[in-house]
Amino acid sequence: MRLLAIGLLLALPSMAMAAAEPNTQVPSGSRYYAATAVPDRIVASPSVDPSHGFAVAWRTNGSVQSPLLEIARADDTPAIEGIVQVRAKTQVLQTENGLSHHHRADIDGLQPDTLYVYRVQGNGSWSAWNQLRTLAAADQPLTLLYFGDTQNKNVSHVSRVVRAAQKAAPDARISLFAGDLVSGGDDMDDSEWGEWFAAANWLAQETLVAPAIGNHEYFEEFEDTPQERRVLGRHWPMTFALPGNGAGAAAGTSYWFDAQGVRVAVVDGTSALDLGTAKAQAQWLDKVLADNRQPWTIVLLHQPFYSPREGRENAALRKVLLPVVRRHRVDLVLQGHDHTYGRRGEGQAATPQYVVTVAGPKQYRLSGQARRTMDPVGEDTQLFQVLRIDPQRLRYEARTVTGRLYDAFELRRDDNGGKQRVEQQEGRIAPRDCARAQTAKGRTDRCWE
Repeated sequence: MRLLAIGLLLALPSMAMAAAEPNTQVPSGSRYYAATAVPDRIVASPSVDPSHGFAVAWRTNGSVQSPLLEIARADDTPAIEGIVQVRAKTQVLQTENGLSHHHRADIDGLQPDTLYVYRVQGNGSWSAWNQLRTLAAADQPLTLLYFGDTQNKNVSHVSRVVRAAQKAAPDARISLFAGDLVSGGDDMDDSEWGEWFAAANWLAQETLVAPAIGNHEYFEEFEDTPQERRVLGRHWPMTFALPGNGAGAAAGTSYWFDAQGVRVAVVDGTSALDLGTAKAQAQWLDKVLADNRQPWTIVLLHQPFYSPREGRENAALRKVLLPVVRRHRVDLVLQGHDHTYGRRGEGQAATPQYVVTVAGPKQYRLSGQARRTMDPVGEDTQLFQVLRIDPQRLRYEARTVTGRLYDAFELRRDDNGGKQRVEQQEGRIAPRDCARAQTAKGRTDRCWE
């Protein structure tokens, strides 16, 4: 009997893997993620100059209007002194979980490279005191985290990726997300946003979160009718307190900021492809990059210029926006959308390096072209990326959710401003392929869903 029990226990993991999971862990009909008088969904995001300020968004129920954010220098005593109060602006959102109020407070006039504590107000309640350090001067080293699509099963699967990233890079100041944070699609996705915040947890409150928007942050209005059109989901403008310096045609979904010697420009690929804003965003990006005096440049967007998945060309991006990236010699183009891993450059040039990665469990299959033109590539692998940057070097690492090194290289600047790429092979694991013929739902075009 004991041997039989051991055999059954050994069989359980494979049985569990075969089962299709729901997208959220919320029981049907539950309002578990309904807003309350206690503040939640707290997320800090960069201002244009995050060495002197940042912005915070959070949520409460409708009993809270124009609440306060309190901020002070961090100290070792619980007797926090020198508190400054900032009044928030409030917007109203109605979802399947009921009415909620979303608040935004912008903080400026802070000292560079200084640890602050801040908290946000509810109705008769406050959040925890969160610690966040402003960014330093351009000559100081900077660590960033970069995540591909989270999108599905955020609590059950994405949360461990976030935890692994925080353990690997506890000094990270900024977290970049390449879009499709939730699956969404029908604008009834409040519980999915609740699970994204549950997965992101302290990362959202104590690093500066800079997301690109994905196609799943939009939804199809009048779907399957002649009036069908893509519309920005109502959560996006309220969920993040982003800089308001984007392209006019994509004002709330494109933006840029500087971070310790790095200019980060965030592009809305969905709007460029589906709403006709590619040319306007290209003109904006051209100006943002032409004015750049930082030694390093990163462009963040959802849809890749070079897709590792079969049948995706994103022609408008390559025709209109890619020439701007090439002309300004962008160092890294960080992307998502295709739920695989792939990296490539432009011939023998050191830059740009184009990366596609995925943090969530939804996994696609690589195209034959990707296998021929990208190196390394990967399937069936949840990943996070760590970027360590100083004025002379940019080190990139992609790691699996268990912490194993999957890809690594360095970009090195010489005294004349030129750059070389040095591949880091030591310690990398072998490229991973999908070993399953189909998913639990029987799809052969995906590896897991």
